Amino acid sequence: LEDNRSFLLESLVLNHERVQALETWLRTTNAKLTQVNGQRKYGGPPQVWDGPAPGAHCEVFISQIPRDTYEDLLIPLFSSVGPLWEFRLMMNFSGQNRGFAYCKYGSPDVANEAIRLLHGYTIEPTFRLNVRRSTEKRHLCIGDLPATTKQEALLKVLHVLADGVERVSLKAGPGIDGVSAMVAFSSHHAASMAKKMLVEAFKKQFSLKVSITWQSTVRPTSVDLLPPPQKPPRLTPSALPPRMARPPSFPQGFCRAVGGPAVPQHSARPSSSPSPSQGRPVSPPPSPVTFLHELCKATAVGQPLYKTYFSHAGPDGFLFFNYKVHFTGAPATFEGLVMILPGPSATSTLEEAQRAAAQQVLQRLSNNQLAP
Repeated sequence: LEDNRSFLLESLVLNHERVQALETWLRTTNAKLTQVNGQRKYGGPPQVWDGPAPGAHCEVFISQIPRDTYEDLLIPLFSSVGPLWEFRLMMNFSGQNRGFAYCKYGSPDVANEAIRLLHGYTIEPTFRLNVRRSTEKRHLCIGDLPATTKQEALLKVLHVLADGVERVSLKAGPGIDGVSAMVAFSSHHAASMAKKMLVEAFKKQFSLKVSITWQSTVRPTSVDLLPPPQKPPRLTPSALPPRMARPPSFPQGFCRAVGGPAVPQHSARPSSSPSPSQGRPVSPPPSPVTFLHELCKATAVGQPLYKTYFSHAGPDGFLFFNYKVHFTGAPATFEGLVMILPGPSATSTLEEAQRAAAQQVLQRLSNNQLAP
Protein backbone atom coordinates (compact mmCIF):
# COMPACT_ATOMS: atom_id res chain seq x y z
CA LEU A 1 0.00 0.00 0.00
CA GLU A 2 2.80 2.41 0.88
CA ASP A 3 4.56 1.74 -2.44
CA ASN A 4 1.37 2.49 -4.35
CA ARG A 5 0.80 5.61 -2.27
CA SER A 6 4.28 6.90 -3.13
CA PHE A 7 3.73 6.09 -6.78
CA LEU A 8 0.48 8.06 -6.90
CA LEU A 9 1.81 11.09 -5.04
CA GLU A 10 4.92 11.64 -7.13
CA SER A 11 3.41 14.32 -9.39
CA LEU A 12 2.84 17.83 -8.11
CA VAL A 13 -0.33 19.93 -8.00
CA LEU A 14 -0.70 22.23 -11.00
CA ASN A 15 0.73 25.73 -10.74
CA HIS A 16 -2.29 27.65 -12.03
CA GLU A 17 -0.36 30.92 -12.35
CA ARG A 18 1.97 29.22 -14.81
CA VAL A 19 -0.96 27.74 -16.73
CA GLN A 20 -2.55 31.19 -17.00
CA ALA A 21 0.77 32.64 -18.19
CA LEU A 22 0.86 30.02 -20.96
CA GLU A 23 -2.68 30.87 -22.05
CA THR A 24 -1.84 34.59 -22.10
CA TRP A 25 1.25 33.91 -24.22
CA LEU A 26 -0.77 31.84 -26.69
CA ARG A 27 -3.33 34.64 -27.08
CA THR A 28 -0.81 37.43 -27.49
CA THR A 29 1.54 35.60 -29.87
CA ASN A 30 -1.13 33.62 -31.78
CA ALA A 31 1.15 30.60 -31.43
CA LYS A 32 -0.46 27.25 -32.27
CA LEU A 33 0.09 24.13 -30.17
CA THR A 34 -1.25 20.71 -31.17
CA GLN A 35 -1.95 18.00 -28.59
CA VAL A 36 -0.95 14.57 -29.95
CA ASN A 37 -0.43 11.35 -27.96
CA GLY A 38 0.95 12.69 -24.71
CA GLN A 39 2.84 15.65 -26.11
CA ARG A 40 2.24 19.21 -27.25
CA LYS A 41 3.75 20.13 -30.59
CA TYR A 42 4.62 23.53 -32.01
CA GLY A 43 5.44 23.84 -35.70
CA GLY A 44 6.56 21.01 -37.91
CA PRO A 45 6.79 23.47 -39.72
CA PRO A 46 5.49 26.64 -38.01
CA GLN A 47 3.13 28.97 -39.86
CA VAL A 48 6.05 30.99 -41.23
CA TRP A 49 9.07 28.98 -42.38
CA ASP A 50 11.73 29.92 -44.92
CA GLY A 51 13.73 27.04 -46.33
CA PRO A 52 13.58 23.26 -46.77
CA ALA A 53 12.59 20.72 -44.12
CA PRO A 54 15.44 19.85 -41.70
CA GLY A 55 17.55 16.77 -42.34
CA ALA A 56 19.51 14.62 -39.91
CA HIS A 57 21.27 15.97 -36.78
CA CYS A 58 19.03 19.04 -36.52
CA GLU A 59 17.22 18.03 -33.33
CA VAL A 60 18.26 18.53 -29.70
CA PHE A 61 16.97 16.76 -26.62
CA ILE A 62 16.17 18.90 -23.55
CA SER A 63 15.81 17.46 -20.04
CA GLN A 64 15.74 18.73 -16.44
CA ILE A 65 12.78 20.98 -17.29
CA PRO A 66 10.75 22.08 -14.22
CA ARG A 67 7.35 20.38 -14.27
CA ASP A 68 5.45 23.69 -14.26
CA THR A 69 7.48 25.29 -17.07
CA TYR A 70 5.68 25.50 -20.42
CA GLU A 71 6.13 26.69 -24.00
CA ASP A 72 5.71 30.38 -23.10
CA LEU A 73 9.21 30.23 -21.57
CA LEU A 74 10.82 27.42 -23.54
CA ILE A 75 9.96 28.40 -27.12
CA PRO A 76 11.23 32.01 -26.85
CA LEU A 77 14.40 30.73 -25.17
CA PHE A 78 15.24 28.18 -27.85
CA SER A 79 14.08 30.51 -30.65
CA SER A 80 16.71 33.00 -29.51
CA VAL A 81 19.34 30.70 -31.05
CA GLY A 82 17.59 30.36 -34.41
CA PRO A 83 14.20 29.73 -36.04
CA LEU A 84 12.43 26.59 -34.80
CA TRP A 85 11.07 24.03 -37.21
CA GLU A 86 9.41 22.10 -34.37
CA PHE A 87 9.21 22.02 -30.57
CA ARG A 88 7.65 19.05 -28.73
CA LEU A 89 7.01 19.14 -24.98
CA MET A 90 6.14 15.78 -23.39
CA MET A 91 3.03 15.99 -21.16
CA ASN A 92 1.28 13.79 -18.59
CA PHE A 93 -2.48 13.45 -18.12
CA SER A 94 -2.66 15.94 -15.24
CA GLY A 95 -1.32 18.86 -17.29
CA GLN A 96 2.27 18.92 -16.07
CA ASN A 97 5.14 18.42 -18.47
CA ARG A 98 7.18 15.24 -18.06
CA GLY A 99 10.48 17.07 -17.68
CA PHE A 100 11.81 16.73 -21.24
CA ALA A 101 11.27 18.05 -24.77
CA TYR A 102 12.62 17.88 -28.33
CA CYS A 103 13.57 20.94 -30.37
CA LYS A 104 14.36 20.85 -34.10
CA TYR A 105 16.18 23.57 -36.04
CA GLY A 106 16.77 24.10 -39.75
CA SER A 107 20.38 22.92 -39.78
CA PRO A 108 22.89 20.92 -37.70
CA ASP A 109 24.97 24.09 -37.15
CA VAL A 110 22.10 25.86 -35.39
CA ALA A 111 21.39 22.75 -33.30
CA ASN A 112 25.05 22.66 -32.24
CA GLU A 113 24.85 26.34 -31.29
CA ALA A 114 21.78 25.65 -29.13
CA ILE A 115 23.69 22.94 -27.27
CA ARG A 116 26.68 25.27 -26.77
CA LEU A 117 24.62 28.21 -25.52
CA LEU A 118 21.81 26.56 -23.57
CA HIS A 119 23.28 23.44 -21.97
CA GLY A 120 23.40 24.25 -18.27
CA TYR A 121 21.13 27.29 -18.67
CA THR A 122 19.43 28.20 -15.36
CA ILE A 123 15.76 28.47 -16.25
CA GLU A 124 14.65 28.60 -12.60
CA PRO A 125 16.58 28.58 -9.33
CA THR A 126 18.05 25.07 -8.81
CA PHE A 127 16.99 24.02 -12.36
CA ARG A 128 19.70 23.88 -15.03
CA LEU A 129 18.66 22.60 -18.45
CA ASN A 130 20.40 19.57 -19.95
CA VAL A 131 20.63 20.10 -23.72
CA ARG A 132 22.29 17.54 -25.98
CA ARG A 133 21.96 16.10 -29.46
CA SER A 134 18.91 13.93 -30.01
CA THR A 135 19.70 10.34 -30.97
CA GLU A 136 16.81 10.37 -33.46
CA LYS A 137 16.51 6.57 -33.42
CA ARG A 138 13.95 5.31 -35.93
CA HIS A 139 13.98 1.52 -35.42
CA LEU A 140 12.10 -0.59 -32.88
CA CYS A 141 12.44 -4.29 -32.14
CA ILE A 142 9.18 -6.11 -31.37
CA GLY A 143 9.89 -9.35 -29.54
CA ASP A 144 7.90 -12.42 -28.45
CA LEU A 145 5.80 -12.63 -31.62
CA PRO A 146 4.43 -16.12 -32.45
CA ALA A 147 6.56 -18.27 -34.75
CA THR A 148 3.71 -18.30 -37.32
CA THR A 149 3.81 -14.50 -37.78
CA LYS A 150 3.94 -13.48 -41.44
CA GLN A 151 5.84 -10.39 -42.53
CA GLU A 152 3.19 -8.94 -44.83
CA ALA A 153 0.41 -9.42 -42.27
CA LEU A 154 2.45 -7.81 -39.48
CA LEU A 155 3.17 -4.79 -41.68
CA LYS A 156 -0.55 -4.32 -42.32
CA VAL A 157 -1.29 -4.58 -38.60
CA LEU A 158 1.37 -2.00 -37.73
CA HIS A 159 -0.01 0.43 -40.30
CA VAL A 160 -3.34 0.28 -38.44
CA LEU A 161 -1.83 0.61 -34.96
CA ALA A 162 0.87 3.25 -35.48
CA ASP A 163 1.85 6.19 -37.67
CA GLY A 164 5.01 6.43 -39.72
CA VAL A 165 5.72 2.70 -40.25
CA GLU A 166 7.94 2.27 -43.32
CA ARG A 167 9.45 -1.25 -43.35
CA VAL A 168 9.40 -4.50 -41.38
CA SER A 169 11.85 -7.39 -41.21
CA LEU A 170 11.52 -10.64 -39.23
CA LYS A 171 14.21 -12.67 -37.49
CA ALA A 172 14.04 -16.14 -35.93
CA GLY A 173 16.66 -18.54 -34.68
CA PRO A 174 18.62 -19.68 -31.61
CA GLY A 175 18.10 -17.47 -28.58
CA ILE A 176 14.96 -15.86 -29.98
CA ASP A 177 11.62 -16.77 -28.40
CA GLY A 178 9.21 -17.08 -31.34
CA VAL A 179 9.85 -14.31 -33.86
CA SER A 180 11.17 -10.79 -33.44
CA ALA A 181 10.56 -7.95 -35.87
CA MET A 182 12.62 -4.87 -36.68
CA VAL A 183 10.38 -1.96 -37.66
CA ALA A 184 11.66 1.16 -39.42
CA PHE A 185 9.74 4.43 -38.92
CA SER A 186 9.74 7.67 -40.86
CA SER A 187 11.04 9.69 -37.87
CA HIS A 188 12.25 9.43 -34.28
CA HIS A 189 9.00 11.06 -33.20
CA ALA A 190 6.89 8.38 -34.90
CA ALA A 191 9.04 5.61 -33.40
CA SER A 192 8.80 7.16 -29.92
CA MET A 193 5.02 7.34 -30.08
CA ALA A 194 4.83 3.73 -31.29
CA LYS A 195 7.14 2.53 -28.51
CA LYS A 196 4.83 4.16 -25.99
CA MET A 197 1.62 2.46 -27.12
CA LEU A 198 2.31 -0.75 -29.07
CA VAL A 199 2.66 -3.10 -26.08
CA GLU A 200 -0.79 -2.14 -24.83
CA ALA A 201 -2.23 -2.15 -28.37
CA PHE A 202 -1.10 -5.74 -29.07
CA LYS A 203 -2.43 -6.81 -25.68
CA LYS A 204 -5.80 -5.15 -26.25
CA GLN A 205 -6.33 -6.12 -29.88
CA PHE A 206 -4.85 -9.64 -29.92
CA SER A 207 -4.42 -10.71 -26.26
CA LEU A 208 -0.72 -10.90 -27.15
CA LYS A 209 2.11 -9.85 -24.82
CA VAL A 210 5.05 -8.48 -26.81
CA SER A 211 8.21 -6.59 -25.86
CA ILE A 212 9.29 -3.31 -27.46
CA THR A 213 12.90 -2.06 -27.41
CA TRP A 214 14.98 0.39 -29.38
CA GLN A 215 16.94 -1.29 -32.17
CA SER A 216 20.51 0.00 -32.42
CA THR A 217 21.37 -1.58 -35.76
CA VAL A 218 19.65 -0.82 -39.05
CA ARG A 219 21.12 -3.71 -41.05
CA PRO A 220 18.60 -6.07 -42.70
CA THR A 221 18.04 -9.43 -41.04
CA SER A 222 17.77 -12.86 -42.63
CA VAL A 223 14.37 -11.96 -44.08
CA ASP A 224 14.46 -9.25 -46.76
CA LEU A 225 12.90 -5.93 -45.90
CA LEU A 226 9.54 -5.23 -47.45
CA PRO A 227 9.48 -2.08 -49.59
CA PRO A 228 7.38 0.75 -48.18
CA PRO A 229 3.82 0.44 -49.55
CA GLN A 230 1.77 3.26 -51.02
CA LYS A 231 0.55 5.14 -47.95
CA PRO A 232 -3.14 6.01 -47.68
CA PRO A 233 -4.04 9.59 -46.69
CA ARG A 234 -4.35 10.12 -42.94
CA LEU A 235 -6.93 12.11 -41.05
CA THR A 236 -5.96 15.43 -39.49
CA PRO A 237 -5.47 15.04 -35.71
CA SER A 238 -8.54 15.98 -33.72
CA ALA A 239 -9.72 15.98 -30.13
CA LEU A 240 -10.25 12.23 -30.38
CA PRO A 241 -7.21 9.96 -30.51
CA PRO A 242 -6.98 8.95 -34.20
CA ARG A 243 -6.86 5.22 -33.37
CA MET A 244 -10.17 5.53 -31.49
CA ALA A 245 -12.00 7.57 -34.10
CA ARG A 246 -12.84 4.47 -36.17
CA PRO A 247 -12.79 0.72 -35.54
CA PRO A 248 -9.55 -0.98 -36.65
CA SER A 249 -9.40 -3.51 -39.47
CA PHE A 250 -6.79 -6.25 -39.14
CA PRO A 251 -5.85 -9.05 -41.57
CA GLN A 252 -7.54 -12.29 -40.51
CA GLY A 253 -4.35 -14.25 -41.22
CA PHE A 254 -2.47 -12.35 -38.54
CA CYS A 255 -5.31 -12.83 -36.05
CA ARG A 256 -5.27 -16.57 -36.62
CA ALA A 257 -1.47 -16.67 -36.38
CA VAL A 258 -1.35 -15.00 -32.96
CA GLY A 259 -4.44 -16.78 -31.68
CA GLY A 260 -6.04 -13.53 -30.55
CA PRO A 261 -9.24 -11.62 -31.32
CA ALA A 262 -9.62 -9.40 -34.38
CA VAL A 263 -11.53 -6.66 -32.50
CA PRO A 264 -10.90 -4.83 -29.22
CA GLN A 265 -12.03 -6.65 -26.11
CA HIS A 266 -14.09 -4.68 -23.59
CA SER A 267 -14.09 -7.16 -20.74
CA ALA A 268 -11.70 -6.84 -17.82
CA ARG A 269 -9.67 -9.82 -19.04
CA PRO A 270 -9.46 -10.51 -22.78
CA SER A 271 -9.05 -14.26 -22.36
CA SER A 272 -9.32 -16.76 -19.54
CA SER A 273 -6.69 -19.01 -21.16
CA PRO A 274 -3.78 -16.90 -22.48
CA SER A 275 -1.51 -18.19 -25.22
CA PRO A 276 1.87 -19.71 -24.25
CA SER A 277 3.68 -16.51 -25.27
CA GLN A 278 1.76 -14.40 -22.79
CA GLY A 279 2.71 -15.45 -19.26
CA ARG A 280 0.83 -14.37 -16.17
CA PRO A 281 -0.71 -10.88 -16.43
CA VAL A 282 0.68 -8.28 -14.03
CA SER A 283 -1.84 -6.22 -12.08
CA PRO A 284 -1.30 -2.48 -12.60
CA PRO A 285 -1.16 -0.17 -9.58
CA PRO A 286 -4.57 1.10 -8.45
CA SER A 287 -5.88 4.34 -9.91
CA PRO A 288 -5.94 7.45 -7.68
CA VAL A 289 -9.72 6.97 -7.26
CA THR A 290 -9.28 3.40 -6.03
CA PHE A 291 -6.39 4.30 -3.78
CA LEU A 292 -8.27 7.23 -2.19
CA HIS A 293 -11.24 4.94 -1.61
CA GLU A 294 -9.03 2.37 0.14
CA LEU A 295 -7.26 5.07 2.15
CA CYS A 296 -10.59 6.43 3.40
CA LYS A 297 -11.75 2.94 4.28
CA ALA A 298 -8.55 2.25 6.23
CA THR A 299 -8.78 5.54 8.17
CA ALA A 300 -12.56 5.35 8.79
CA VAL A 301 -13.36 8.81 7.41
CA GLY A 302 -16.18 7.63 5.17
CA GLN A 303 -16.21 7.40 1.41
CA PRO A 304 -15.23 10.26 -0.93
CA LEU A 305 -18.06 11.86 -2.94
CA TYR A 306 -17.05 13.63 -6.16
CA LYS A 307 -18.61 16.55 -7.97
CA THR A 308 -16.89 17.72 -11.17
CA TYR A 309 -17.90 20.72 -13.26
CA PHE A 310 -16.55 21.58 -16.68
CA SER A 311 -14.87 25.01 -16.63
CA HIS A 312 -13.38 25.74 -20.04
CA ALA A 313 -11.20 24.41 -22.85
CA GLY A 314 -7.68 25.77 -23.24
CA PRO A 315 -6.26 26.79 -26.64
CA ASP A 316 -3.82 23.87 -26.48
CA GLY A 317 -6.54 21.19 -26.33
CA PHE A 318 -6.65 20.62 -22.56
CA LEU A 319 -9.99 20.63 -20.71
CA PHE A 320 -10.32 22.32 -17.31
CA PHE A 321 -12.63 20.95 -14.59
CA ASN A 322 -13.48 22.34 -11.16
CA TYR A 323 -14.04 19.67 -8.54
CA LYS A 324 -15.29 19.17 -4.99
CA VAL A 325 -14.48 16.05 -2.98
CA HIS A 326 -16.34 15.52 0.31
CA PHE A 327 -15.82 12.69 2.82
CA THR A 328 -19.02 11.31 4.33
CA GLY A 329 -17.42 10.78 7.76
CA ALA A 330 -15.31 13.97 7.99
CA PRO A 331 -16.07 17.71 7.76
CA ALA A 332 -13.37 18.57 5.20
CA THR A 333 -14.27 19.33 1.58
CA PHE A 334 -11.50 19.62 -0.97
CA GLU A 335 -11.89 21.93 -3.96
CA GLY A 336 -9.61 22.61 -6.89
CA LEU A 337 -9.03 22.77 -10.63
CA VAL A 338 -7.60 20.00 -12.83
CA MET A 339 -6.45 20.07 -16.43
CA ILE A 340 -6.81 16.88 -18.48
CA LEU A 341 -6.70 15.63 -22.04
CA PRO A 342 -10.06 14.84 -23.68
CA GLY A 343 -11.00 11.16 -23.78
CA PRO A 344 -12.69 9.19 -26.55
CA SER A 345 -16.13 9.81 -24.97
CA ALA A 346 -17.85 12.13 -22.50
CA THR A 347 -17.94 9.35 -19.90
CA SER A 348 -14.21 8.59 -20.15
CA THR A 349 -13.41 12.32 -20.00
CA LEU A 350 -15.38 12.72 -16.77
CA GLU A 351 -13.70 9.63 -15.33
CA GLU A 352 -10.30 11.12 -16.18
CA ALA A 353 -11.29 14.38 -14.43
CA GLN A 354 -12.27 12.37 -11.35
CA ARG A 355 -8.92 10.53 -11.39
CA ALA A 356 -7.04 13.84 -11.61
CA ALA A 357 -9.13 15.25 -8.74
CA ALA A 358 -8.41 12.19 -6.58
CA GLN A 359 -4.69 12.53 -7.29
CA GLN A 360 -4.71 16.18 -6.18
CA VAL A 361 -6.58 15.27 -2.98
CA LEU A 362 -4.03 12.53 -2.25
CA GLN A 363 -1.22 15.02 -2.79
CA ARG A 364 -2.77 17.49 -0.35
CA LEU A 365 -3.34 14.75 2.22
CA SER A 366 0.30 13.74 1.90
CA ASN A 367 1.25 17.35 2.67
CA ASN A 368 -1.07 17.33 5.73
CA GLN A 369 -3.38 19.89 4.17
CA LEU A 370 -6.48 18.65 5.95
CA ALA A 371 -8.48 21.79 5.23
CA PRO A 372 -9.58 23.05 1.78
